[in-house]
Amino acid sequence: MTQYVYKFGGGVAEGSADDRNLLGGKGANLAEMAAIGLPVPPGFTISTEMCTRYYDDGERFPESLKADVAAGVKHIEAITGKSFGGADDPLLVSVRSGARVSMPGMMDTVLNLGLNDATVAGLASISGDERFAWDSYRRFIQMYSDVVLGLEHDLFEEALEIIKEDNGFFLDTEMESSHWQALVGEYKEIVEREWGKPFPQDAEEQLWGAISAVFGSWQSERAKVYRRLNDIPADWGTAVNVQAMVFGNMGETSATGVAFTRNPSDGTHAYYGEWLVNAQGEDVVAGIRTPQYLTKAAREEAGAKPLSMEEAMPETYAELARVFDLLEAHYRDMQDIEFTVERGQLWMLQTRSGKRTAKAALKIAVDMAGEGLISEQEAVLRVDPMALDQLLHPTLDPDAARDVLTNGLPASPGAASGVIVFDADTAERRNEMGDSVILVRVETSPEDIHGMHAAKGILTARGGMTSHAAVVARGMGRPCVSGAGGLTIDAKAGTLTITGREFREGDVLTIDGSTGEVMAGEVPTIQPELVGDFGTLMGWADKVRRLAVRTNAETPLDCQTARDFGAEGIGLCRTEHMFFDSARITAVRQMILAENEEGRRAALAKLLPEQRADFARIFEIMVGLPVTIRLLDPPLHEFLPHGEAEFAEVAEAADVGVETLKRRVAELHEFNPMLGHRGCRLGVTYPEIYEMQARAIFEAACDVAEASGEAPIPEVMIPLVATRKELALMRDVVDSTAKAVFAEKGREIAYLVGTMIELPRAALMADHIANEGEFFSFGTNDLTQTALGVSRDDAARFLGQYVDKGIYPRDPFVSLDIEGVGQLIEIAVEKGRATRPDIKLGICGEHGGDPASIAFCDHVGLDYVSASPYRVPIARLAAAQAALKS
Repeated sequence: MTQYVYKFGGGVAEGSADDRNLLGGKGANLAEMAAIGLPVPPGFTISTEMCTRYYDDGERFPESLKADVAAGVKHIEAITGKSFGGADDPLLVSVRSGARVSMPGMMDTVLNLGLNDATVAGLASISGDERFAWDSYRRFIQMYSDVVLGLEHDLFEEALEIIKEDNGFFLDTEMESSHWQALVGEYKEIVEREWGKPFPQDAEEQLWGAISAVFGSWQSERAKVYRRLNDIPADWGTAVNVQAMVFGNMGETSATGVAFTRNPSDGTHAYYGEWLVNAQGEDVVAGIRTPQYLTKAAREEAGAKPLSMEEAMPETYAELARVFDLLEAHYRDMQDIEFTVERGQLWMLQTRSGKRTAKAALKIAVDMAGEGLISEQEAVLRVDPMALDQLLHPTLDPDAARDVLTNGLPASPGAASGVIVFDADTAERRNEMGDSVILVRVETSPEDIHGMHAAKGILTARGGMTSHAAVVARGMGRPCVSGAGGLTIDAKAGTLTITGREFREGDVLTIDGSTGEVMAGEVPTIQPELVGDFGTLMGWADKVRRLAVRTNAETPLDCQTARDFGAEGIGLCRTEHMFFDSARITAVRQMILAENEEGRRAALAKLLPEQRADFARIFEIMVGLPVTIRLLDPPLHEFLPHGEAEFAEVAEAADVGVETLKRRVAELHEFNPMLGHRGCRLGVTYPEIYEMQARAIFEAACDVAEASGEAPIPEVMIPLVATRKELALMRDVVDSTAKAVFAEKGREIAYLVGTMIELPRAALMADHIANEGEFFSFGTNDLTQTALGVSRDDAARFLGQYVDKGIYPRDPFVSLDIEGVGQLIEIAVEKGRATRPDIKLGICGEHGGDPASIAFCDHVGLDYVSASPYRVPIARLAAAQAALKS
């Protein structure tokens, strides 16, 4: 029989941290904490395997699970001495999700489960606190109705606000027992009116409803979006954790909190967190109440008045600090911890590896290696390569003028400017229109996930440093300012008032997630300085990686940026981008419109000096490093005019009639230009084009070698080759041009001629093509298109559904389709090396900056990957991790 239920607590631990895939991160760590003797409320975990079976069986549970869950409940009852559903001393439980990786705010939770009209009286009696009991009951009804019954959360919030307003209360803590009891009555009426049935009173029915809801939340829209954004497979599933409740809202000796063993924003080695007296955990993370600082130092630095936990509960805080140190040493990583204090007794509710900014991840990894806690190689493996993207973009210019409106909490570092929007859908829509967006909310919720991803930055009026907005923004690398108390938001009217100044949707704000500042207008930015921890970690990465890392670049700025980021050459220089320059597009069009070779050569002669200058600037920046230059690739019609005004302008410049021009454009029209007259097919038809480009390359190389004393290393790449003969013809053009230039210049430059493998036929015929090509560069953008029969320009409309339905594990244009396209690459590698053992092999599609694709490239033995300039550090780190994992 398959075991689906695993118990923990009271000296029992039927799992460990190694069982993350089976028990989820939360369940595995609860079992681990119980095993090492920490105070963990007893409970049990229903495994991720049951989640998979639940969906495979049509969202039904096997009969055997009922007995297993009942045994789990008995386990909790035996340890606590309480009775589930019992009126005298009731056992209340929490029901939480727990995927194998952290998905903050994406899944559902139910607290205080087991309360009903009878057990609430028992809870009041045993606790000696009627107010606490009825407060817990109203919380349970509200949460259960939202999560399990699917009722609108706002219905209950509105009822709460009305009763507070009627009694002149501002805070929930001002409510007395009678007020909570009255509110429970109203909540039950809301449930019966909206749901059509009374609120469930049977504790067992409540439990199974919550278990079903937590499994159901794995397929919620927000969970799907989060999984898609973070490459989490749908078949992993979630576990369900059922655990005895402990209460942080039982008076002034009770509390709840969220803490990190190091600062998750900047990585400094100091306890970091928030707590609330007389509160439940949801009050902290949901931003319902503004929490207090955990440590005295943090409170004093912020200038806050409410006492820190270190000051208000010194003995409990000291015990908590000991637990922090124990957990960090045990897991050898920074921990994110949830805890509750019930009448002076500390309870540990969760520990996990804490989410952190890229800056913090670097510092923590480097510091822990320096402390001897982990090795240099482990430090390299600790940093998510994609997280480096947070460090590689501009920040606010410290010398720029700032119109500071207010200050909030610096919840996620970095800076962003953008137009104000007040809801997630608008953020997503305006982002698609090309706008930079700042999402402004009272507080974010899991339903906002798509808007948070679309936004450049996030600003909230409520919530602390561990609120939903803060945690999710840090994970996404979005700047976030939370708890900006000076904000008044009227989303319906589309207005934001900050300290008396009104802004409307569409107005521009700037936020600085490193300082908490909110500013009017746009503030200039500066480029980052990648030194210190970044340089240290990248040095460790470079020592272990096997793959070289090049860049895709053709402008001097991109080339210099990439070299500064550690690029070891250029893997793809797209020459067509140079042709679109306004100063030379006329000559390009004259070349295309020419009626014969003589006319084309005359136009190309005008382009030669421009191309030579382009290549010379690139060679100067990349001197001593290989530069792969792809000869003209796109179909010619892309360079031709479209509108009437453009036709008239081009006709005049080319000294032809408009009708003649339109006829020529019509002749060049193709029904499917992606598969038409492009790439080497242009060179076969018009070899003078490739001859001019080759001449520009070799003349520039000779000139730079003459000036600098160091020869460039040009690699001439012929695009879209499908046959050996195509490459042989184009190689003859390149080689004969090189020979002529070298004779004219009186010097020779070593160079290579190769091809881009971007057609399935080329991959299958690689052994033949390698007779002519000295290198292969896999153009995985087109190879993916031609292998899958999918246009990447049109696929966005349906590929998301393909990923959601598990047809592809992730977007094949973002992360390489290893099963299909990857197999073509493996075939080409094997066949190419069989013919030419020393053939140089690389990848230059967008996949060259994707860590999963880079791991595949390392596995199949490519020599290098080529990525966009800002992804060069990502590729360096991913290549190192691939080498270490192999």
